[in-house]
Amino acid sequence: MNLQPPNDSHNTRWKANAQPPGWRNPAPGGRYNMVVIGAGSAGLVCAAGVAGLGGKVAVIEKHFMGGDCLNTGCMPSKTLLRPAHLLGEVRRLAEMGVHLPDVQVDFAVVMERVRRVRADLSRADSAERFRSLGADVFFGEARFTGPDTLAVGGQTLRFSKAVIATGSRAAVPPIPGLSELDFLTNENVFNLTELPRRLVVIGGGPIGCEMAQAFQSFGSRVTVVDLAPGILIRDDADAASVIRRALESEGVQFELGVKPTQVERLNGEVVIHLDDNGQRRTLTTDAVLVAAGRAPNVEGMDLEKAGVAYTKKGVTVDDHLQTTNPRIYAAGDVGYKYQFTHTADATARIAVQNALFFGRRRASALNVPWCTYTDPELAHVGLTEAEARQQGIAVTPFVHYLKDLDRAVADSETEGFVKVLVKKGSDKIVGATIVARRAGDMISEASVAMAGNIGLAKLATVIHPYPTQSEGFKKIADAYNRTRLTPTVKQLFIKLLEWQR
Repeated sequence: MNLQPPNDSHNTRWKANAQPPGWRNPAPGGRYNMVVIGAGSAGLVCAAGVAGLGGKVAVIEKHFMGGDCLNTGCMPSKTLLRPAHLLGEVRRLAEMGVHLPDVQVDFAVVMERVRRVRADLSRADSAERFRSLGADVFFGEARFTGPDTLAVGGQTLRFSKAVIATGSRAAVPPIPGLSELDFLTNENVFNLTELPRRLVVIGGGPIGCEMAQAFQSFGSRVTVVDLAPGILIRDDADAASVIRRALESEGVQFELGVKPTQVERLNGEVVIHLDDNGQRRTLTTDAVLVAAGRAPNVEGMDLEKAGVAYTKKGVTVDDHLQTTNPRIYAAGDVGYKYQFTHTADATARIAVQNALFFGRRRASALNVPWCTYTDPELAHVGLTEAEARQQGIAVTPFVHYLKDLDRAVADSETEGFVKVLVKKGSDKIVGATIVARRAGDMISEASVAMAGNIGLAKLATVIHPYPTQSEGFKKIADAYNRTRLTPTVKQLFIKLLEWQR
């Protein structure tokens, strides 16, 4: 299995933008308003923001401009998922009376499209573009040399403020034998040009579920292995159950609540030894994809010399994203518990405002939505019922199932629901979960309502186009309003209407 990036025109274009050959670092002049370490989502938002406001800013990148999202995360994965989801739709067309001949998958072409789309998108994050915005772009390893200085490529940069935005990488579990194997992660899976006949995915989180469904759709026989008893354990349990049923219906197998104890290659195959509550068994596969969480990139920067505290969980920050060195902040995966591109963007904005413009914005005030891009999608914002119980917050759940929503029935997309949690005794929304084909697009209605302190009573007055799946919110708001019709209120209405006759 060749895991090296294919040497084609798409990767040539991508590298010309993300890591230009022959790039010469500029000569630093004077003190920078801000130096940003890492040119991923958080770092580039910082750099563009400071440069756009007329500040002197430098951005330092060790590998590729665009970070995980552009190069090995969001964009290549969603490009891969699109044809996989289309295959799922095509295979369900028969129930609507549409019959197609056998659909063939050319996996090499699928992956070529992933590389082409990445190359097309790389222009927006390119070194040349950020230089044109006014940022000094440096390639190399950044190492702090003091509380307000760092070195890169043999040059010293002085700064008034700095932001550490080095992101995270795939965490590799300490399974004996795994390190000797050419295993897959999100960092090399998009280099594949041949489809593995069998694939074991270690990890039942968002990345693991997305990739499992995609490779199963393309024709691999996929098994998901996880020590946890279920998948997507950070999400609403009812929602995770819907996703598991969807993947199982497509052929994905699950080995949950088991511990991989050893990985070895025997006779050209990969053998994974499992411990299932003391019972031993094995899985045989052709490839292993590790999707067991993320590890923050805190190594190699000499953070101690800058007085910046950190742990294996990331850089230590306060609620304003300030590190133990008051000149230095952190944004994105390296210092924030929610590791998403959109939270990297949000925390970068907080870091710039607090560092340079006397802001006091708090990361804890963010309402963070997220989405797992399986088919159907699972999207969430705020609290789940389990989290509410843990925090001692009494909530009332309102649920509307897609099977009772006209548009979902017409589309044959009835597996899923919209769930909204309100603080008990009020209409204040404290959380929402959606399982639907476009749940990631729909969740923003709940996010806006929470950010604007809009309760369900007000949401009931919003006209939703018919028929749409977003009507689920309208149905829930109407259900809440019906709870306000107590027996006493109903008797008053009866008397009023009698009087009017």
